[in-house]
Amino acid sequence: MPGGGVIGIGSTDPNRIEAPMTPKAYFICAFAAFGGIFFGYDSGYVNGVMGMPYFIHEFANLPYPEAGASADYFIIPSWRQSLIVSILSAGTFIGAVVSGDLADYLGRRTTILMGCGIFSVGVVLQVASSAYSLLIAGRLIAGLGVGFVSAIIILYMSEIAPRKYRGTIVSAYQFCITVGILLASCVVYATQNKRDSSAYRIPIAIQWIWALVLAFGLAFLPESPRYFVKKGRLDRAALSLSKIRGQPVDSEYIQDELAEIVANYEYEKQAIPQTGYLSSWANCFKGSIFVPSSNLRRTLLGTSAQMMQQWTGINFIFYFGTTFFTQLGTIDNPFLISLITTLVNVCSTPISFWTVERFGRRPLLIFGALGMVVCQFIIAIAGTVDGKSPTTVKVEIAFICIYIFFFASTWGPGAWVVVGEMFPLPIRARGVALSVSSNWLWNCVIAVITPYMVGRDKGDLGPKVFFVWGSLCVGCFFWAYFLVFETKGLSLEQVDRLLEESTPRKSSKWAPSTTYANDMEIEIKDGHIEKLGHVENKEVV
Repeated sequence: MPGGGVIGIGSTDPNRIEAPMTPKAYFICAFAAFGGIFFGYDSGYVNGVMGMPYFIHEFANLPYPEAGASADYFIIPSWRQSLIVSILSAGTFIGAVVSGDLADYLGRRTTILMGCGIFSVGVVLQVASSAYSLLIAGRLIAGLGVGFVSAIIILYMSEIAPRKYRGTIVSAYQFCITVGILLASCVVYATQNKRDSSAYRIPIAIQWIWALVLAFGLAFLPESPRYFVKKGRLDRAALSLSKIRGQPVDSEYIQDELAEIVANYEYEKQAIPQTGYLSSWANCFKGSIFVPSSNLRRTLLGTSAQMMQQWTGINFIFYFGTTFFTQLGTIDNPFLISLITTLVNVCSTPISFWTVERFGRRPLLIFGALGMVVCQFIIAIAGTVDGKSPTTVKVEIAFICIYIFFFASTWGPGAWVVVGEMFPLPIRARGVALSVSSNWLWNCVIAVITPYMVGRDKGDLGPKVFFVWGSLCVGCFFWAYFLVFETKGLSLEQVDRLLEESTPRKSSKWAPSTTYANDMEIEIKDGHIEKLGHVENKEVV
């Protein structure tokens, strides 16, 4: 600590392990959520661009259809759609995996800034493109940057957010994703009928603004104090924590919170020794799958949370919605319907700001999955029985909007919250990186296979594809019921203890009875850790 002195052994009260927050401190936490606009816009613009007449004419080298003539031929081939959409996800998968190492080595904030720079290079290449090759190369490079940002923003936000509002702040990230998708839809809607390259270049170029704003803002935000604890730089950790919480660095509140973070890290290090690069990755997979607190179980929970979020089928709507609505045959303006579904997504997500802290993570995921199952089977059955009727199509659109409501208010933010809370500090960066890479892996898989499932020149499933998404959401329901812990109102350190002492179905009744700082009897003196006692540590089994 600057000037030396003792921080102390921390609080013995489990309700007094976190410093109170000032309005400025809440703004710091909330600004990090802006990264969602960066992510959402990049995911959202491709849906509309691939349906633009000029883009199809330019990239597929097809003549414009005559007035009144059939336009069935005038589309990007299914395999091209698959490649254009999925190549970004392939890049983000690689970026997310690599970002875990960088976040531990360089810091959370620095890794995000690097992601913004890499993404900017990809944007330049996409704007300059007039053929598939350069567009695809640009999306691959941009994907690397999105992978950095999407993984480490969640890590950064979870580590700096106050425990009582962590779910709300992380949910704000999902809200910003939906805002990004909406902004992309609005821009695409405005440029769709242009008959020159500005039709697609304007939507692509605008996304660079979000990277610039995020990078500029993060340059003034503090690094995560938990990163400095992991690096053993306790003086920097205390200074960073004081900036985030808006309290003096020598405040008793800051002393108690830092002592708890340090004590938990020391406790976890006894079970997760850091002996080398490969072994540190192997630590993510140690332990028994049947022990809830084991690293393997946590890693599987985090990666499966992101897999299940993709299995809901939501990106079918946001990646291929315009094309799908066109294929229904009775919709005059599929771009407008796509914009409406995006608006539903945006307006529904803020509901989770309250519900995720009022009712908790488990109820949101369980009932959200149930709601999506009902909607998806209604869409599939109606479209299969009478899919050519304009009335039936209207019913399908209505239930697609209700389905989006259930996703946006539950699984959209809920999966990110679960991932941000699951991992102990020694493996947190890599655990979150693996989890987010799982999101992008399955995002890529769905982007590759969906055009073949619904394309008229391929599977031509049409509304029947919702039988697939509905069946997968049944799996989401059982996953949430049997595996998800209730973590609302707990610090990240208390979540570790919850996993040791409770089970998913009993977790909502669990309450902490002690603190790590008290059990470990940690003293921090002159910026160094001194153990005054010892507590029997868990074993990784």
